[in-house]
Amino acid sequence: MTSREMKNEVYSTIAGIAKAFSNPNRLEILDLLSNGEKSVEEVAAQTAISFANASQHLQVLKKARLVRLRKDGNKVIYSLANRKVAEAWTAIKNLAETVEPTIGLTLQQYRRARQTDQSICLTELDSARYQLLDVRPAGEYHYAHLPGALSIPVNELELRLAELPKEKTIVAYCRGTYCTMADAAVQLLRSRGFNAVRLEESPADASNPA
Repeated sequence: MTSREMKNEVYSTIAGIAKAFSNPNRLEILDLLSNGEKSVEEVAAQTAISFANASQHLQVLKKARLVRLRKDGNKVIYSLANRKVAEAWTAIKNLAETVEPTIGLTLQQYRRARQTDQSICLTELDSARYQLLDVRPAGEYHYAHLPGALSIPVNELELRLAELPKEKTIVAYCRGTYCTMADAAVQLLRSRGFNAVRLEESPADASNPA
């Protein structure tokens, strides 16, 4: 093997892996799986695509060795292949936000329209003043969550408001910057008289989830 043949083979292999990232549905799937394993049915439902499309995208990611699967009865469950995949997705997201300002503008426009553009970072949190609220599905909370967070899935929130301290500002979080469950939670909480803001980070972003 010549040096040129070696380089061609290596760069072609890397390009094949990078190509698996080059689809918006697959990026959303990787973002979703960063919060815990999911069945094909769950991936399809939570990314608003058909079961067939979800299965096809997952197969592409599996071929690139970015995800792995296990079987649970008749269900096929997918998870990220390893932590490096989540780190790669975070790096791509950060790069995109740096070089393409319209991403931030789109998020800002979405949240201003819903009055949920006020947010806070983990470094600003003070447990005496704030109560973290994880509004993701319970399975994702059990997979990884931020220390001190209460778990109330967003679809249960209205019926469980009594579990939240009125004297504290509620800091809702979900799957990170592009997730909208925390926005919905903040809107509901404010309409019920709570002080509420959205957290920018998710457990996948944090270096020390519980």
